[in-house]
Amino acid sequence: MTSTHEPKNIEHDSMRAICRETVHGYVFWSLFQGLGPMIWFYPLNELDISGYEAFAATWFFPVVLGHPSILRLVQNQWVLAVLRLLVVAGLASFQASTTLSRLAILAVGAGISMLVFTATLWNPSPRIRTNTFWGLVLGLMLFVASRIWYVSFIPTWWSDVSNSAVIAVATVAVIDQILSGADIPDHKAGHQTFVDRPRWLTTALGFGSLLYLTHWCFGEVSLITRWTVRGYPSHGPLPNPWGALVLLCLAVGVYLSPRRRLAQSKGWWLVALAGFAALYYLPTWQGYAGGLVLAVYTMSVWPEMTDRLTLCPPARTLFVVMLVYLVEIFFFVWTVAYNFVPGGVYTREHTDYLILAVMGGIFLGLFAGGQKNVPSHTAHAEINNNSNATSRPTNADINNNRMPSKKVLLVLMVVTCFGLLGFAARFPSMPCNIKQTPPDPDKPRVFTAMIWTYHFGYDNKGWPSLERSAKLIQDTGADVVTLLESDTSKPFLGNNDLGLWLGERLNMYVDFGPSTKDHTWGNLILSKYPIIKSTHHLLPSPHGELAPAVTASVNISGQAVDFVVTHMGNDRDILDRKLQAKFLAKELDKSPNPVIFLGYVTSAPGSRDYRQLLKKGRVKDIDETDWDRWCEYIMYRDLIRLGYARITHGGLSDTEVQLAKFQIPEDQNNFKDNMRVITDSSRANESLRFNTRFGSFHAGHGYFGEHRFHMDTPKYFLP
Repeated sequence: MTSTHEPKNIEHDSMRAICRETVHGYVFWSLFQGLGPMIWFYPLNELDISGYEAFAATWFFPVVLGHPSILRLVQNQWVLAVLRLLVVAGLASFQASTTLSRLAILAVGAGISMLVFTATLWNPSPRIRTNTFWGLVLGLMLFVASRIWYVSFIPTWWSDVSNSAVIAVATVAVIDQILSGADIPDHKAGHQTFVDRPRWLTTALGFGSLLYLTHWCFGEVSLITRWTVRGYPSHGPLPNPWGALVLLCLAVGVYLSPRRRLAQSKGWWLVALAGFAALYYLPTWQGYAGGLVLAVYTMSVWPEMTDRLTLCPPARTLFVVMLVYLVEIFFFVWTVAYNFVPGGVYTREHTDYLILAVMGGIFLGLFAGGQKNVPSHTAHAEINNNSNATSRPTNADINNNRMPSKKVLLVLMVVTCFGLLGFAARFPSMPCNIKQTPPDPDKPRVFTAMIWTYHFGYDNKGWPSLERSAKLIQDTGADVVTLLESDTSKPFLGNNDLGLWLGERLNMYVDFGPSTKDHTWGNLILSKYPIIKSTHHLLPSPHGELAPAVTASVNISGQAVDFVVTHMGNDRDILDRKLQAKFLAKELDKSPNPVIFLGYVTSAPGSRDYRQLLKKGRVKDIDETDWDRWCEYIMYRDLIRLGYARITHGGLSDTEVQLAKFQIPEDQNNFKDNMRVITDSSRANESLRFNTRFGSFHAGHGYFGEHRFHMDTPKYFLP
């Protein structure tokens, strides 16, 4: 019998409760996945451990709930109401005036969201526990689906408008939570006692690993496609549209999750391990298929793992959960940043160690946690319809073969369709629909190449810079662009796909490479012209950071032009750079077509590596008189140089933009390069001038807050 003291509008209002809890879950994931990139911003700028990593300690707020009286206090409906409002306030961190205040507000908001998560998931009321769990799962699905509409970015952290919209919806959900009395425990729900509990330590290891796996591989649907990408023409599945199948597999995993015997099957775990191995070791479609299997598995074990989690003491269990999560996320940072961090020699290029640790942790949580047939406790209870259920678990399997609620299934279907509609809306931006750039009769076979060290799509104050950088690229008129430091398909960089976003925004072909699992900072190519073929390289790096390179052939008005683009290793690793320059020179030398080198060399003009590229690669410097460069260089062969420019970064990166204009000679065996240099743009053909939006010739450094020419450019070359 349902208690007459239960709040009036809870029992028959389950759809409203599910939608409300889904919004709460969406807010939780926004804060949870938004904190890491903000913490990473500081060591990224300083290339060192900054101390701001300490803000991750807010994830450990639940340790204060170790005393039962404090836990009961936080579970009070009015205390929860205040905490929920503070969580929403944490979303407003995006609109803070400084990066540090943004980080502090966000960290506190994330910490408080962990308190609410604990207080509700360990609530004596099975209704509140169940609502919280399905809100968390459906909120994750909504979170992933919403990123499809924002082309891999999190709407909460995209713009003031989208941030305000999320805050408004979250505020309505919290107010409705308060007015409905949904945080009032069921009348007969009391202290929970259990005959059999799983071992809290192994359960914590399992849940922490599952939490990290979910964030690492499925916090955004394009991630596994970037793990398996290869060069053209056999590049493998592209994020658009094949990310749609990732979303569907996540939804299938949620649908299968009530089948507890599946989650409790060691055979199913072995299938997932094989899928993860395929994702890591196999290229293109084979690896992608393994990732799809892993997606289904990941979501299918969430209820079972959560049931086990909530049978354990909350404070110490969640402390270990977050410790495991942080160790695993820092290990992944260390695999890429090993050249800048202590102990990096032991983690270098060892994502395989991390995969074994994650899957091993999940195995321990599911199969070494004591009682294997943990009674249904949280995730498998009928949502909102078990208000009269006892808080003591029984040994019966509840709803073993169907969703906990038809309404949950309905919301899951709606959220999944919402995400799929995002792909449909983006159909015109798919690579197959790119409008090829026609030859300009006024500029016969002329094109502009651009190099920019992109710095991961965040400006120098930690705010998203995508729209501004897209405008900059458009203004340059560049036809082929290489963006270095551009792989943000990693959890600590936001799980964003810069190539996907810029390619769709600028209507350009994208060569994303090397793949995310190859432990580099990224090196992608954007092109208005079709990319015929490309090869992704990992340069020789016996001592320092692993350096990426791409050799690509682009069809420019019927002529194949080769591009060798790279980010060489750190300047302190002398042997590495020597071997890398030798490798790149060989790539340039063997190119059968006109070739351009766009590289970050970390050496001064005239240095050993600079000379190696020129001599052994048989190329020329676009401007051999420019002695103020240090990192970025443009070199070429079998082309006619027309212009050269350096443009200030304007606060969008830590590195300038460099541009070069070239003409493809009509007769490759009989042409003369332009040798005269002028800085008076009026003497150059008007159709060949750089965009005057960047001003005119500027001598010396330009310390501008906007994008302007500097360093004695632009220059033009005449016969």
